[in-house]
Amino acid sequence: MAHPAALPLEIALTVPQRVSKLTTMVVHLKPETESRLQELAATTGRAPDELIEDAMIGYLAELTQVRDMLDGRYDQIKSGRVQPIDGEKAFDQLRQKSQDRRRS
Repeated sequence: MAHPAALPLEIALTVPQRVSKLTTMVVHLKPETESRLQELAATTGRAPDELIEDAMIGYLAELTQVRDMLDGRYDQIKSGRVQPIDGEKAFDQLRQKSQDRRRS
């Protein structure tokens, strides 16, 4: 049995050691991208750093969603639940569907 004095130490190990804080990051943009950012900031009345923050949040969320979808699809193929098809065959099927729709 653990000594009573050891118990707070065990609990302390599960407590976050630091509080999350905002950090500054330098972002290097091409001049035309920075110009577009400044123009959008002026048009919307929002600060450029807010626009970049929103863009990064959206990008990272989308990247996570795509990664999860790809991981899931890989797991389905690996387990045999889904059978892969040849890329050329898939494009041929899409072209055929497109042609069929145009004829309808």
